[in-house]
Amino acid sequence: MSIFNGKRLTNEVFKLDIERMRRGWYSDKYFENITAMLSALARQGYRYRGQYPNLHGLDLSDLDIGNMEVEMQWFTRRPGTTVVVGVDKALAMLRHCTGYFDDSGHFVETWDQLQVWAVHDGALVYYNGDPLRVQPVIRVRGRYRDFALLETPTLGILTRGSRVATNVYQTFIAARGKPVLFFPARFDAHEVQAADGYAYDIAVQRFNRDYGEKLGSFISTDAQGEWWGGAGGGTVAHAAIACFLGDTAEVMLAFAATRPAGIPRIALVDFNNDSVADSVRTLKAMFDRYRELTDLGREDEAQRYILYGVRLDTSGSVRDANVPPLGDPSLDLGVVPRLVFTVRQALDNAWQSWDLPPVWHDRARAYCHNVKIVVSGGFNPDKIRRFEKLAVPVDIYGVGSSLFANSGDTVTDFTADVVRVKVHGEWVNMAKVGRAPNDNPELERVW
Repeated sequence: MSIFNGKRLTNEVFKLDIERMRRGWYSDKYFENITAMLSALARQGYRYRGQYPNLHGLDLSDLDIGNMEVEMQWFTRRPGTTVVVGVDKALAMLRHCTGYFDDSGHFVETWDQLQVWAVHDGALVYYNGDPLRVQPVIRVRGRYRDFALLETPTLGILTRGSRVATNVYQTFIAARGKPVLFFPARFDAHEVQAADGYAYDIAVQRFNRDYGEKLGSFISTDAQGEWWGGAGGGTVAHAAIACFLGDTAEVMLAFAATRPAGIPRIALVDFNNDSVADSVRTLKAMFDRYRELTDLGREDEAQRYILYGVRLDTSGSVRDANVPPLGDPSLDLGVVPRLVFTVRQALDNAWQSWDLPPVWHDRARAYCHNVKIVVSGGFNPDKIRRFEKLAVPVDIYGVGSSLFANSGDTVTDFTADVVRVKVHGEWVNMAKVGRAPNDNPELERVW
């Protein structure tokens, strides 16, 4: 699965469309053309007869171009550090789709004739901007026409997985050890959820290892946990509050009464654009029921009414009623630091206005102080860093579309180059100008 357990995922997990991948359905067309050309040359017995080779001092006579063996390396050019994800799926593509169709249309597998080296998912690679000095994540030696079609899909899964994982990793660094909820499912096609959720989980494990943390992985759909056994979580959406006529407190009481106690009760409190009022109303409604059941000796049932947190999700085009205008959209609109400070103060002090017997004072204070604040809506590493610098009392960040960011320093595009060819049993350099064979100490032999 990753560097964290030393095991690799197989196609039992990925369920590749093997038949169509073998035929180039997922490949850029020029790879199909190259494969067909080399196959035709091999059948014709063609031998190199060009006049301008980039090799000197070698005997190039009788060189079988159609069956040329090459060394290819896969690498990213994302600036700085990249968390690598997608290696296992790329290897599954090589394992099941390397080969050729014979004259009868039967696919002949030749993966066992490849030499393959690869890092594990979760490895780190670094790029300093010099394309002559890269850290390959996969290296393959073998007959090029047998795996040429796989360049497109292998690069695609490495690019996607590593981009999501690295963006998640950078977000955790910005959050300084606070949990980050994975909320991007609604911003892309559902088919990518399993791969994206896996990339998120790898990034969480990488962050925990590098920073000595023990954070969990929190995803929003079951599909995001398909490859690693995770399960989606969540409480209520704005639509549920609308069904309860805008009554946030009542919807949370109904949720608590009907859903398993193990689901954290997190109230979404921006529906009416008064996050303080809805936070305090919901807090009191949940506490009153908690206290009632506790006094009746029904402790297990009372656990259903522990308010785990409130989530602030104010739109970036709206100013919450509790935020006095300063005339600067960055300070007024959406979830801004002043709003979080105000909600935290209201939660901590709410119990003081409740009519409670003295025996309940300490428990009520603790109940209020234990409520966490979750923020979401437009958060990215830059915004999170600003919140952390200001010591805003956020406990959990919910992050969505920024985890798919692919511009500037988040561009994680992978590429693959042939860097050597085999000439009469000898491996010789044959990279295009600006590229060169490179090594990575974390590469290990596969198969």
